Amino acid sequence: MSLDVILKIRGERAKSRSGIFIRENGQTKEISEIEWSEKFPDRKPFRVINKSEDEVYAANITHNLNKMANAAGIYEALWRPEEIGIYSANDLIKPLTLGLVILLDNPGKFKKQNPTNGWGDYEGLINFVYDYLKACKKFPGAEIYVNR
Repeated sequence: MSLDVILKIRGERAKSRSGIFIRENGQTKEISEIEWSEKFPDRKPFRVINKSEDEVYAANITHNLNKMANAAGIYEALWRPEEIGIYSANDLIKPLTLGLVILLDNPGKFKKQNPTNGWGDYEGLINFVYDYLKACKKFPGAEIYVNR
């Protein structure tokens, strides 16, 4: 199972996407044609092109990292933003920034919480939060949608 986060701006067309997705470190990530060719030079990618026209950002991460996110104080902001009154990307900037600082300040503490099944890890959560925060800053007026 995973957490899907989506930022949408009504009437905004998402930028062109490759439609090439891979599963890595407990996340589904979209990669470019060049990245695919470097990772899998002898294979052609399967493309998924069926995104909402209003979607400007989408990402997902394994539920295995929810305890680590909780220890960093960002579980609710990521998994249950509506329960703490967060509905726009702008509202997420402060909690994600603070959570990222907490994660980066004590890697030893958080690496000990890496899932024992190997699905997801500290670095994956750092990258997820960093990318999500970057998207929130780029699209502060976007609405947040989560699927858990």
